[in-house]
Amino acid sequence: MSETTRSRIVDAAETLFYAHGLRSVGVDAIAAQAGVTKRTLYYHFESKDALIAAYLEARDASTRSRYRDWLGNDDRPLPDRIESMFAALASHAGQPKWRGCGFTRAAVELAGQPGHPAVLMAADHKQRFEAWLAEELERGGVEAPQALARQIMVLLEGAIALMLVHRDVSYAQAAGEAAASLVANGISSAPALHRNMATRAVG
Repeated sequence: MSETTRSRIVDAAETLFYAHGLRSVGVDAIAAQAGVTKRTLYYHFESKDALIAAYLEARDASTRSRYRDWLGNDDRPLPDRIESMFAALASHAGQPKWRGCGFTRAAVELAGQPGHPAVLMAADHKQRFEAWLAEELERGGVEAPQALARQIMVLLEGAIALMLVHRDVSYAQAAGEAAASLVANGISSAPALHRNMATRAVG
């Protein structure tokens, strides 16, 4: 029962924090949304900051899982899969309740507090996401997966930011086309690079 209550509080916090931001939502509103008293909330979370950290921790696995689903399995060419991932993001961002990336928003909202748990968790999430992306690129035959993963991260974050500003999902579609082109070039250049290195070694 205790774990169920804790989960209900985290779910309520996720709903309110994502919709309205971290600073503007108080623990009274979260307790009311969860159907518990404020005393019960503080029994499970010693502070609002601890609840914010739990909210982001809950989003971490679900966010990466969603992008894995969007990327799909490796029965299609990697550039197509990358473009499909961005297309799925565009569709997701078209939903009325979409408010962008909760981790990025938390880091921006708390930019003046670089040591805040939410900022640290946002950085950790982005690093894990980039590492996952690099693994997928390497598995797909990209020559420089870490560098390309970083470029795709820039495209991804830029698309999310511009969609928030303009409410226009075509930014994700354009970013997907650019990312797919980068991936195709990264794959096609790998054999040529290996051949050039072998030629220099022989010469």
